[in-house]
Amino acid sequence: MKDFKRRDFIQLAGTAALTGPALASLLFSKEAAAKIGNTLTIAYHVSVPAWDPTTGLSAVNPQLMSIYKCVFDQYIDQKPNLEFVGGILSEWGWTNNKTKLRLKVRDGAKWHDGKPVTGADIVWNLQRAANPKTGNPINFIWSSIINPKANGKVVTADLKSYNADILKWMGFLTAYVIPPHYYQKVGKAGFEKKPMGSGPYMVDEFQRGSFVRLKANPNYWGGQPAFENVVFKFVTDPSARIAEIESGRSDLTLNIPFEEFDRLKKKPGLKGVATPVSDIAMIFFNDIGPMNDANVRKAAVYAVNKKAIVDRLLRGYGVPIDTLLAPQYIGFDASVKTPYDPAKAKALLAKSGFSITKPVKFKIQTTRGYIPKDYEVVQAIVGMWRKVGIQAEIEVYEVAKHFELRAQDKLAPAAFYNWGNSSGDPTNSTGHAMFGPSPHSTWDTPDLDKMIGPLWGEKNEAKRIAGWKSVNRYIAKNAYVLPLYQQVQPVVHKVELKFQGHTANYVLPAKMGRT
Repeated sequence: MKDFKRRDFIQLAGTAALTGPALASLLFSKEAAAKIGNTLTIAYHVSVPAWDPTTGLSAVNPQLMSIYKCVFDQYIDQKPNLEFVGGILSEWGWTNNKTKLRLKVRDGAKWHDGKPVTGADIVWNLQRAANPKTGNPINFIWSSIINPKANGKVVTADLKSYNADILKWMGFLTAYVIPPHYYQKVGKAGFEKKPMGSGPYMVDEFQRGSFVRLKANPNYWGGQPAFENVVFKFVTDPSARIAEIESGRSDLTLNIPFEEFDRLKKKPGLKGVATPVSDIAMIFFNDIGPMNDANVRKAAVYAVNKKAIVDRLLRGYGVPIDTLLAPQYIGFDASVKTPYDPAKAKALLAKSGFSITKPVKFKIQTTRGYIPKDYEVVQAIVGMWRKVGIQAEIEVYEVAKHFELRAQDKLAPAAFYNWGNSSGDPTNSTGHAMFGPSPHSTWDTPDLDKMIGPLWGEKNEAKRIAGWKSVNRYIAKNAYVLPLYQQVQPVVHKVELKFQGHTANYVLPAKMGRT
């Protein structure tokens, strides 16, 4: 321990009763203000299960994007305010009355091995994403792009069917490029062992479930990052992340309980940044068992006091919502309300023969520590439900299990989740969460699918957004989902680190520097 001298030991002789965070804080108080060297260390809240950012369930986990964006470029990128800017493409847009796409690879873009990124590479990536055999979970989006062709750095493609937000998807989930020549040489297994991209950092060492060490890419088109090395420690326990930043062993951490955020940001040597992000907390309802009873669903919604959850549990770090759209999303409609009304909840349950003494029973699933207060929020909701005649049993699982069960349509009747939608388009929140054929949907009923289906191909933008507003109003009326609140991302870092919050929930080492 640097600077831990004999006098410190003597001072600690009377502190044997101290344990856990208190002892860690005392032991490492001098380390907390330690200078950041060439290596930036981040205590991260989720580990990387797979390195292909375009296939498998990991590719649709928004919480992994900060790490993926270090190693891989996306077709297009986003500023902290969600404005779209160039990524591996310097130009992108529609031609021929929105029936064709024109894309251009930026000058100077190179893979980690120094080979240039070509238009042919982009064609290969688009074709791979569109091929159902490759396992891209958003294949039904990418398959709308057909006949991609390269002419030098320029790529043109046709659209099999109109997709209003296809260009937004190029800066969203699974929209990463990987090197064809390398992937074809090493195969899937080889790529997992040593991934390669064109991003600002290269994978130097990876210990599954423990950490990944990155080193700066000398060929990066965007210039050299401020830090030569970056270490993402995979620290899934919030208390352990708190200890990491408080002890000085990590330079930045995130997604910690807000009371700890408020405490840590006041400590010398540390700074806190709280950013409203595009993620929303929600509870999926699955159309099984008691959730097929509209009275039960509606009662479950009316019984939840969202404002109390935000004010008391989240210390005001959140925005209560009534649809699957945050205020920054296109099509947000503030007039749609699902008010807190426990008396109405009781009356609805009574119609179906349920009461406090004869409660309806079902399971609710949740993560614990994946996002701030996820488990505690569910505990609070279960308590509110109990007061009206709903008895819910809590099952805790890892987020990977949520993705697995959701893909198989085997979630419990209720399941807490954090939905990310950095595109800000209703298609990518309400659409994918609620359209039956979507692999990300839990609710599957013909009435809703009939409303949503035509909106995928609607070219008239005003009509498309009006349609989504109608869908969100209908979902709220029928209580097909329980939206809770817009997330606020808490980040604590050393004062010498220059950090800016990102509305897409990203923590991007390449954009950080020293103050």
